[in-house]
Amino acid sequence: MPIDISKLSSAELKALALKIQSRIIEVEKETLQKALNEMHAVSNRLGVSFEDVIALQRSKARKSNIKSSAKYFNPDNPKQTWSGRGRKPAWFVSAIENGSSIADLMS
Repeated sequence: MPIDISKLSSAELKALALKIQSRIIEVEKETLQKALNEMHAVSNRLGVSFEDVIALQRSKARKSNIKSSAKYFNPDNPKQTWSGRGRKPAWFVSAIENGSSIADLMS
């Protein structure tokens, strides 16, 4: 049943917009609840605790946030370090270009 909004007043459009926003929130909550119920059903079917599954996911998320320890040190300024992950720092590139070996920069 389509609604012809071209004939609605500003107040009617605002009221309709509020109803739409409210319904969107309800549908999203219903969808989340349905997903949660399905996840519980799957964990029950597999014979595992849903809470254990969530805990496993949380532990994986935490591990990815752990900062890597320093693997390389700037010989000119030992406070400048690099884990070997991500973009190479300028001091590392400069040291390699000036003849240092990677082994020279390792801790």
